[in-house]
Amino acid sequence: MKKIILGCLGVTLLLSSCVSQKKYADLEAKHKETQDLLNSATVKLNSCLEDKATATSRLQTLEDQNAFLKANNQELINNMGNLTTLTTKGAENLEKSLESLQEKDLTIRKLQNAITRRDSVNLALVQSLKGVLGNLDDEDIEISVEKGVVFVSISDKLLFSSGSYNVTSRAKEVLGKVAQVVNNKPDFEFMVEGHTDDVPYRKGVLLDNWDLSVKRATAVVRILQKDYNVDPKRMTAAGRAEYVPVSQTEKSKNRRTRIVVLPKIDQFYSMIEEGMKDPAINN
Repeated sequence: MKKIILGCLGVTLLLSSCVSQKKYADLEAKHKETQDLLNSATVKLNSCLEDKATATSRLQTLEDQNAFLKANNQELINNMGNLTTLTTKGAENLEKSLESLQEKDLTIRKLQNAITRRDSVNLALVQSLKGVLGNLDDEDIEISVEKGVVFVSISDKLLFSSGSYNVTSRAKEVLGKVAQVVNNKPDFEFMVEGHTDDVPYRKGVLLDNWDLSVKRATAVVRILQKDYNVDPKRMTAAGRAEYVPVSQTEKSKNRRTRIVVLPKIDQFYSMIEEGMKDPAINN
């Protein structure tokens, strides 16, 4: 009986041992499977984390690029606005420059016309006086207009002997025509200027060229007053000595008597009108 019981216990223990080992093997297999799944999941998780980090970095890069592009786009918009403003201002400046050039061109043309008119006026005045003086040798008498003042220069060889302040008989014709000019303009005032060369002069009571130039001017004034009835209140006698030369090489040109006609503005234009009637001006 005991043997039977012991045998049953042995079989029971043997069966029990076999069952436990099988469960252990199953559990171990499941554990390994689970561990493999865990490892696989961990690998996938790490891969996902890496992908996320990459995606996050890419997203940040794209966001930075987007911000940069937005900033550039705004800058381009601003630049386009500024360019439009600059273009508008440039057009305005160009228009102003063209207007300025047109004004300058108009001013230049006006100046050119004024110069032409001035030359015509000067010629008219000269013609007005020459018409009265008649045909005199241009080397002996010269008429010019400078800044609204008329100058009649007469060479001393027509008026005086060398070193003398006595008017020659030949000078009567010339001074007679000068008197005719000034008597035809009774409202004009004029000045008679004596000029010498730079050769030192001292003779008799005269001390120098100052004295000689003044004496020659007063001699001409006296002739005009006494012989041709020119009103003395209209005349001034002046001496310039050698200090206003017209030539540095020909001393004879510096020895001259100059009559300076001083018309008032209305008288000046009256002379212009007379001179403009001359055919030499109109043709």
